[in-house]
Amino acid sequence: MRTVIRWALALAMIFAGVSHLTFARRDFQAQVPDALVERGPLDRDAVVVASGVVEVGFGLALLVLPKERRRVGAALAAFFVAIFPGNIDQWRKRRSAFGLDTDRKRLVRLFFQPGLVAAAWWSTR
Repeated sequence: MRTVIRWALALAMIFAGVSHLTFARRDFQAQVPDALVERGPLDRDAVVVASGVVEVGFGLALLVLPKERRRVGAALAAFFVAIFPGNIDQWRKRRSAFGLDTDRKRLVRLFFQPGLVAAAWWSTR
């Protein structure tokens, strides 16, 4: 089961990363916290592109670096924690994206992030 979850995460990360770089860029921009772009050197699009590249990298690393599986899993779990403020910001600022067009949908989504953290950690142990 760990292998199945790890492969699912890998494929999901590659898909998510590619979508950051192509067809879903605008939706992902809705998740970039205002504070990040107001105080940092990057604009929303640059943050989305950078995170897309990182996500593709995580997905590929899960597939092609089996000896580094534990480190990749720990880093991916940390990444999921690091991007969580973007999900919170989307909910707080009522930004619609990915069909999350109500406060309730955006709130429910927040409860899936701990599952991703747990899956990244557990599937790579």
